[in-house]
Amino acid sequence: QVQLQESGPGLVKPSQTLSLTCTISGDSITIDNYYYSWIRQPPGKGLEWMGGLNSSGNTYYSPSLTFKSRTSISRDTSKNQIILQLSSVTPEDTAVYYCARARTRVILSKAVGSWGQGTQVTVSS
Repeated sequence: QVQLQESGPGLVKPSQTLSLTCTISGDSITIDNYYYSWIRQPPGKGLEWMGGLNSSGNTYYSPSLTFKSRTSISRDTSKNQIILQLSSVTPEDTAVYYCARARTRVILSKAVGSWGQGTQVTVSS
């Protein structure tokens, strides 16, 4: 059974770049035609799909102006990891960040696919 685990700093200063890692176990990220996504949930708000990549390494990003030009998603196949980088963070980027795997490109429900437990990121000076 596949498992996903997010990791990264819990506190980031404004204007810095947030970097999070999702480590996948139980399956290789390069096979089986899955999409791996990063999703976040700000306090008191709904889930926001940020982007992801597929098993071939092709990347997809949300068109949302909230983070479209600041998001970069990549992978390290040697470590079976998906990496999120979000630049120029502000306090509005404070959220629980999740990685997930599904057969669909966009994931907006925890009922779809497999999810990590999430990691809290706070942006504050």
